[in-house]
Amino acid sequence: MASTAPAQLRLGDVLKEAGYVTEEQIEHVMNLQKASGAKKRLGEALIENNIITEDRLNTALSRRLNIPYVSMSDAPVDLEAVKKIPKAVANKYCLIAIAIKKESANSTPVLRVNINDPLNYYAIEDIKLITHMQIEVQVCNRAGITKAINEYYSELDTQKASSIANEAVAGQASAFSYVDISEAADDTPVVTLINSTLYKAHSAGASDIHIEPFEENTYVRIRVDGQIVDYLTLSSSLHNSIVARIKILSGLDIAEKRAPQDGHFRAKLQDIEINVRVSSLPTVYGEKLVMRFMSQSTVLDHAGTFGMERDDYDKMTEMLQVPHGIIYITGPTGSGKTTTLYMVMEMLAKRFVNISTIEDPVERTLPRINQTQINPLAGLTFETGLRSILRQDPDIVMIGETRDAETASISVRAALTGHLVMSSLHTNDSVSAIVRLLDMGIEDYLLANSLVGIVAQRLVKKICLFCCEEYEPNEAEIKALKVAPHRLMRGKGCHNCNNTGYKGRVAIHEILGIDGTIRDFITSKAPTADIYTYVKEHNKLKSLQTSLRKLVLDKKTSVEELLRLTYFVE
Repeated sequence: MASTAPAQLRLGDVLKEAGYVTEEQIEHVMNLQKASGAKKRLGEALIENNIITEDRLNTALSRRLNIPYVSMSDAPVDLEAVKKIPKAVANKYCLIAIAIKKESANSTPVLRVNINDPLNYYAIEDIKLITHMQIEVQVCNRAGITKAINEYYSELDTQKASSIANEAVAGQASAFSYVDISEAADDTPVVTLINSTLYKAHSAGASDIHIEPFEENTYVRIRVDGQIVDYLTLSSSLHNSIVARIKILSGLDIAEKRAPQDGHFRAKLQDIEINVRVSSLPTVYGEKLVMRFMSQSTVLDHAGTFGMERDDYDKMTEMLQVPHGIIYITGPTGSGKTTTLYMVMEMLAKRFVNISTIEDPVERTLPRINQTQINPLAGLTFETGLRSILRQDPDIVMIGETRDAETASISVRAALTGHLVMSSLHTNDSVSAIVRLLDMGIEDYLLANSLVGIVAQRLVKKICLFCCEEYEPNEAEIKALKVAPHRLMRGKGCHNCNNTGYKGRVAIHEILGIDGTIRDFITSKAPTADIYTYVKEHNKLKSLQTSLRKLVLDKKTSVEELLRLTYFVE
């Protein structure tokens, strides 16, 4: 049954009745309001003056009004319900419609609304008049509603822009040629479509947006927590306009369609600053674009320890105490290498040292660190930039990525001449990094004398806490774990995790410190198997597989993740 607030009920009375505030506190806040000329509602003023928490306020309202106190993550949001209330009204009253209920074909539909202030009678009456529906209210915290308004109305904008754009090209026999939209108004459907897609993907915590052309359609997919999720299907006739717009934003050559290009842009969308790396690649049906968010505020487990467990962090900090040498962070694309490097650099910058970096691109600006962006067109490559940096008297040098033999050789020589060098490298694990560097052509004695340590890293998907369930493992899973746990955890899939069963990621690490014996292995070009045997027998290495098994047994991830990722260790 639809419910509304009693017309004569006052918030102050509700809070006093619950024992959360006194009459004197209410009068004090009201006097402050009068003195400052502020026009805030009582609840907001009480929270702002630290007299009551929002949680207590909402709990009191829920009990007194006999309405649910909910979180925005409690249930999926129906976009058809969201459409019923204009965004301006939703922002004005801090509310959002989440569902439409209808008891029977002849009954009046009921609109379920999450609202921050259920005693705002004007808000409830306004949305009744706008929607011509009965209103059922639930109390919800302000931050959750504000985030939901931005997210779901952005999704509606995306759908609307997609629909308008598709209609605009409906009936055309084939994809039209490039249309210059650089001078288009901000409400051009393609511009709105790209802006809202960027905002939606960023809000969902996506790392990448993939725009993929095929014969009849262009598919837009986003990668969330390492997993690709379908997002939009567009007419292929839109593809050239979308590519043109993104190329203009990222400073790419819009006339060049036969060769891959790389660029990036920064933008501000609905008060969110984004930094995006763009890559284009010619395919059979047109250019595929990938936009990667270069996050300024990555949320990490164990953020105070470089995202590492305490024992791994202790090994890492011990390696960072050396005055000179080279440390590599290894792993595939998207394993968080750059994020780890940045956290280490921020810690090192607190010392009295001169730090310089050479990167492609500079993903995040760091205080007290001299960062250089490579520019091949101007002749500034990793090699030339690194040579120049070494003439700038640095104590610590960070190389975004060791890509070729020349960069690797200069890095090693820099490490041998009194510099601490850090870089990333693409290898499967820590020991194989030694083979890769030797294969690049670095002399074995140079590598043996410069190498301090290697950190292999992966990002593991965490089980969604909203839909997780326990179960008994089968024989294959017990064999993979090498132990027989009573219960394991898995995600069923829900709206909070895009029905994947996973939400969020955690890093695992494999840290190999280089000691005298390993240096002898390197100079003698010993087989990789000998190094593996040595580090296992002398307990020198906690493998990625061991870390991953522990996460499964701790019920933080699934056996599926173990089987997906451990091929590189077996």
